[in-house]
Amino acid sequence: MKRYFSILAVILFFFCSFSAQAAGTVKIGVLAKDGPAKALKKWTATGEYLSAKLGKTVEIVPLDFDKVNPAIEANAVDFFLINSSMYVTAKVKYGASAIATMINSRQGQALESFGGVIFTSAYNDSINSLADLKGKTFMAVSKSSFGGWQMAYKTIKDAGMDPFTDFAKVDFAGKHDNVVFAVQNEQAQAGTVRTDTLERMVAAGAIAMEDFKIINKQSSAFPFVYSTTLYPEWPLAKTAATPDTLAQEVVAALKQVQKDDPAASNAKIIGWTDPLDYSPVEELQKSLGVGAYK
Repeated sequence: MKRYFSILAVILFFFCSFSAQAAGTVKIGVLAKDGPAKALKKWTATGEYLSAKLGKTVEIVPLDFDKVNPAIEANAVDFFLINSSMYVTAKVKYGASAIATMINSRQGQALESFGGVIFTSAYNDSINSLADLKGKTFMAVSKSSFGGWQMAYKTIKDAGMDPFTDFAKVDFAGKHDNVVFAVQNEQAQAGTVRTDTLERMVAAGAIAMEDFKIINKQSSAFPFVYSTTLYPEWPLAKTAATPDTLAQEVVAALKQVQKDDPAASNAKIIGWTDPLDYSPVEELQKSLGVGAYK
């Protein structure tokens, strides 16, 4: 009887595998940094667009920060859209490869790069430079957040400080908006978020820009305030097991996306371009001992 059930289990396994392949479902994991509902609201139209172009079902799979690597390692998704630092980890550890880079749309601007903003309250006279952060409380998004922590961490380290030993305290609020509100409400003396967060919240009427002071403010043609080096935007990548032919089909379809298509407008992007150079992101990881180099 035991042998019978073993044989039956093997048959069922192969049947299920065959059925999944026959269905032709393509799974795209998306980092759900603001929760699964928002991730689906942004990216479902892209799944529908690709389904129509490829002639097979494309499913969007929201992934929490701690679910990304297990999904990639187990080949539970075929493609994934995650922050640039998490991609480098997947590349080094699991053989993933970028197939396209997202062209973001923020306040009508087409952006292929982004950075981090270090800020304090405009009424905090004790913080005017990076050096003034020593001994202060600091708020960031999460240790895995590239624009909401790691970029600022690198900038602070390059200034000769270690936040975990030189700051009074480092806390993580989980979401970018929560960091801004924490600094505004004096729950933290300073904080960091990704570029365009402050401007987005101002446009929504949630905050006033004059209530905040930017620390280590940089100057360039980049249209938003920032304090760190700028790095390439999020990539769409494939797992090591995903066939190159399928990846080529996906890229060809994505490059046809127009900014007015729901696949772009719902996701608040302009479209997609060839994958940018993510080696500066890998250098950041090496410098901080995070991600693949933890």
